[in-house]
Amino acid sequence: MAAPSDQKLIAALDIGSSKVSALIVTPEEDGRLRVLGTGQRESRGVKRGFITDMQASEHAVREAVELAERMSAVTVEDVWASFGAGGLVSDIANVEVELGGHQVEQADIDELLSAGKGAIDQNGQVVLHAHPALYTIDRAQGVQQPIGLFAHRLGVDIHVIAADPAPLRNIDYVIRSAHLGVAAVVASPVAAALACLSEEERELGVALVELGAEVTNVSVHYGGMLVGLRSIAIGARDITNDIAGTFGVQRRDAERLKCFYGSAMTSPRDNHEMIEANQMGVEPGAEPTRITRAQLMMVIRQRVEELTNEIDSSLKALGFTGPVGRQVVLTGGGAELKNIADYMQGVLGRAVRVGRPKTLMGMPEAHSGPAFSTLVGLAMLASSGRGDLRDIAVRNVSERKVSKGVVGKLIAAMRGNF
Repeated sequence: MAAPSDQKLIAALDIGSSKVSALIVTPEEDGRLRVLGTGQRESRGVKRGFITDMQASEHAVREAVELAERMSAVTVEDVWASFGAGGLVSDIANVEVELGGHQVEQADIDELLSAGKGAIDQNGQVVLHAHPALYTIDRAQGVQQPIGLFAHRLGVDIHVIAADPAPLRNIDYVIRSAHLGVAAVVASPVAAALACLSEEERELGVALVELGAEVTNVSVHYGGMLVGLRSIAIGARDITNDIAGTFGVQRRDAERLKCFYGSAMTSPRDNHEMIEANQMGVEPGAEPTRITRAQLMMVIRQRVEELTNEIDSSLKALGFTGPVGRQVVLTGGGAELKNIADYMQGVLGRAVRVGRPKTLMGMPEAHSGPAFSTLVGLAMLASSGRGDLRDIAVRNVSERKVSKGVVGKLIAAMRGNF
């Protein structure tokens, strides 16, 4: 059924290395999102999250969006797109203005945030997100609502996520070539966290690991915001390629073996369970080769061990160390590998769970798994608004100062407490 002409439409587009997914939703009166249509196509022209073939990527984007439009019987003009390739950087800037001791008013907040625009220069990189976090009033830190308080100086910590310009321009060009506008490009860890982490988890401290097809993003969230991230050029497709190369089967058959028989945990029964695999290059009608599940598990475990060690190193580099208790949440298509959370929990020495996106009304069951966390998060972020200080009109500001700020101190404290 077609949506009314005055109905607000939100379109999300997740361009990954294995699939391109589109989602069209509309906000209900109670604020909940209702799914109107979804579309998915095999990703083409994308390698390790980067666009490598403009024409192939454009066709995949066009087809995925057209499927969602056909299902919803509506036409969208622009999309909220994801970016999850390597090169994302996270930083904190602090800005202060002089108040002279009077009560903080909304105009003072506006002036402060306008001043923040000059503090987010990333030396040639493109700023994807610049979110005001915690305020400071004189010596009082961690203030969430400063209006009405008396202060001589008012400050704010700004969380900035930036990326290299060339890959972003490629994404923008591909989407516009498909005759769509780009409402915003969102860092994948930001969208995925919104979809599958609770507010309390992000306040207390949690690590989110997105296991994509060819890229794994590791992000640490603390004090309600993302405070650090790393990208690893290994993903679930590497496991598939290992299986295909080891047993001489096509990738689609290797993917089937991984999904139906694969696991991150071994069992004594693996030596007795036989699996049939159709090798490449054999004559039609030839008998399939037979391998034990233990042989398959050996191939899978080697790559899973490598990836887990890389994740552990990234968590330590981000300061996510210390006593057991801080949770790790796995999401992305790679999180669907059987028992991967149990395996990583044993290696990382902390609680690990699989994070699935929050349920949207009318969402197909096939799109409710961890592989669609970023897509759902894009729609949620678009519905709530960016909360980005770059959307604020520029004003003249008498004084500003950039420093480490309270969030920088929080991160330092986090490194000690984790």
